[in-house]
Amino acid sequence: METRKPARLNALTGLRCLAAVNIVLFHFSNPQSFGFLGPVVNAGYIALGLFFLLSGFVLGYNYAGQARAGSLDTVRFWKARFTRLYPIYLLSLLLSWRMVSAEYGAHTHRMFWTGMVLTPLLLQGWIPSLATFLNTPAWAMPAEAFMYALFPWLARVKRPARVGHSLLQLAGVWAVGMAPGLLYLVFQPDGIAHPDRWSWGPWLQALKYTPLPHLASFFFGILLAGLDEFVPRAGRLRLLLGVAGLAGVFILLELGPLVPYVLLHDGLLMPLFGCIVLGLAGENWLASAFSVRPLVVVGEASYCLYLLHFNLWNWIHDTHLPERLGVARFDPWLSYTVLLAVALAALYLVEKPAQRRLRKWMGA
Repeated sequence: METRKPARLNALTGLRCLAAVNIVLFHFSNPQSFGFLGPVVNAGYIALGLFFLLSGFVLGYNYAGQARAGSLDTVRFWKARFTRLYPIYLLSLLLSWRMVSAEYGAHTHRMFWTGMVLTPLLLQGWIPSLATFLNTPAWAMPAEAFMYALFPWLARVKRPARVGHSLLQLAGVWAVGMAPGLLYLVFQPDGIAHPDRWSWGPWLQALKYTPLPHLASFFFGILLAGLDEFVPRAGRLRLLLGVAGLAGVFILLELGPLVPYVLLHDGLLMPLFGCIVLGLAGENWLASAFSVRPLVVVGEASYCLYLLHFNLWNWIHDTHLPERLGVARFDPWLSYTVLLAVALAALYLVEKPAQRRLRKWMGA
């Protein structure tokens, strides 16, 4: 029987911190104010592909050996994932009450009630027009739930005995992940020749928000955990991979519109994200830099930050709270600080206690 690796990969938690913060900046900042990092902020949407890949990698790192050996308790695994996913998701829905009237006005009566039923069930993402119902970032949660449901079977794929075969597996999954974006570019079903982050079309919405186009990133992460076992933790190769991955992502984003948006959104960056993950899963100065305590602490709250930031920011500014309190001159940095504080409070006051109680109650 294969044994799981118990070591924590704090650098990957630090990476989640930076990715989540960049999503906040992507939604609520002017990218041009960040100088040479402007293209990175303007492409904050790529963090979701990274999150899906990271999720697959971390689950594969911890559980793929058990799945291949047939010793993974599938039901208990699903219960554990539910206790991780749902408490903060439920909190985000409760805090989205202000959006109910807006959604009612934006949809037909039938679609509104469909959204009200499907959203608490983590199913709204399967209908593109409802994917962002009540809380825009929550479109990713049905995809994550779908991936968790499939993990026990995806993780059973036999790990290749050679590095070359593992790389071929990853290349195949990457090709599959690129297919939806490439098909969109070729057939242009929405009639949009050069889509960008501001474009809208029903097919583009399906490509961006429904679960199936993102499954390849998750599976890539699971297979990457198999490749991870071939690479020595303390070797120089991991440092080179990490630096090359970060540099490659930066260069592609600097190219701006020369790189098709629909390929960047999910698919194109898988190999570079894989290099970053392998690099940060090693023992080197780059992993140490991403493992500093502040990054790890906020990284642990990244899920809370991701789900809570959008509606909270809009509430703060729709009610003109900074102006009423006489602190508007400190914005937007004061608002960013509030979002981080709320995320950390939600982690320690809601997510962790709820997870402990649910796991005890459900036997997860």
